[in-house]
Amino acid sequence: PDDMVLLRKIADTAMTGKGAEAAKEKLTELVVKAITMVADADGAVDTEFVKVEKKVGGSIEDSEIVEGMLIDKERVHPAMPRVVNDAKILLLNAAVEFKKTEVDAEISITSPDQLQMFLDEEERMIKGIVDKIVASGANVLFCQKGIDDIAQHYLAKAGIFAVRRVKKSDMEKLARATGAAVVSSIDAIAAEELGKAGNVEEKKISGEEMIFVTECDNPKAVSIIIRGGTEHVVDELDRAMEDALRVVSVAVEDKKFVAGGGAPEIELSLRLREYAATVGGRAQLAIEAFANALEIIPRTLAENAGLDPIDMLVALRASHEKGGKNAKYMGLDVFNAVSGDMLKAGVVEPLRVKTQAVSSAAEAAIMILRIDDVIAASKSAAPAGGPGMDEMGGMGGMGGMGMPPM
Repeated sequence: PDDMVLLRKIADTAMTGKGAEAAKEKLTELVVKAITMVADADGAVDTEFVKVEKKVGGSIEDSEIVEGMLIDKERVHPAMPRVVNDAKILLLNAAVEFKKTEVDAEISITSPDQLQMFLDEEERMIKGIVDKIVASGANVLFCQKGIDDIAQHYLAKAGIFAVRRVKKSDMEKLARATGAAVVSSIDAIAAEELGKAGNVEEKKISGEEMIFVTECDNPKAVSIIIRGGTEHVVDELDRAMEDALRVVSVAVEDKKFVAGGGAPEIELSLRLREYAATVGGRAQLAIEAFANALEIIPRTLAENAGLDPIDMLVALRASHEKGGKNAKYMGLDVFNAVSGDMLKAGVVEPLRVKTQAVSSAAEAAIMILRIDDVIAASKSAAPAGGPGMDEMGGMGGMGGMGMPPM
């Protein structure tokens, strides 16, 4: 998991041939850094904690990793500070608004001063909530629900940086990045529930305000900003990043990888053929068919590279049959149209990607064969007395085509 060079090669292989080819080096570095930061001590990686934000504008090279959280929101009041250093962060899953009654109730007001008292009480309730937030020592508030206009005014006066209607997924990532607990009740607000970050800042990215929560002690959630000239470019980069993030996370979890370029498939097909010869009988045919199916991968690679698939398959088989230390790493070097050592070339993939491909293909084939069996069975069980061939004219005309009449 800490072999950065190898993880970069794995991310590189995943991005090859996609729209991200132009800035592959930059992006692989971001991916590997992000995954190694969110990996747990036991090696488990949840890619959910790597948030990818797409922004049109700027070049691919402007893409960056934020060691902390990036939230596509802005502070609720312009009088609030734009930057908060040494932030004490409160994550609140309750509305900073006056409470409405649980039951349907009507209040009859008979005089104007009663109405004023009613409004004053509402304001006092909101001020009470804000006072609790201030008393906890928090100077940054992320609220999953709404923040009332009056509350915004009081929070701004107290110099608190507040954001409202933050997504639930972002709240979970913030909790992981800053070490804060998500508080669900106003009464539960306390200093020990707060999280820490060195810096919380509102910045403009591509003309839109975004909030950066950075300099966390041990950020177990990170964000990547992907930049690109047009929406299509950014979408393409996003897809490539998604693939690379998954592939690197799988490699970190399993700690196992194989060479790419069709090398494992050729090796497997050769060994399966050897094994088939020892089995004999009808099973031998099935095993040989499986061995043939595996060769589809190098064959397709050769076709896509504009090479002759038969020549390349023969060359690959020969280099694997020769034996030797690196025989099983020999795959298709599409640039030079020869079989080459894929490990040396840095074409590597996680083991799980390969096993998943083989098992998915086998499952799909079994499913199609099952459907075939069901259809064949239903045909043979068709009720007698359906329209026979004789009623359809016996298709006797076929006799004139040099075929006996059916």
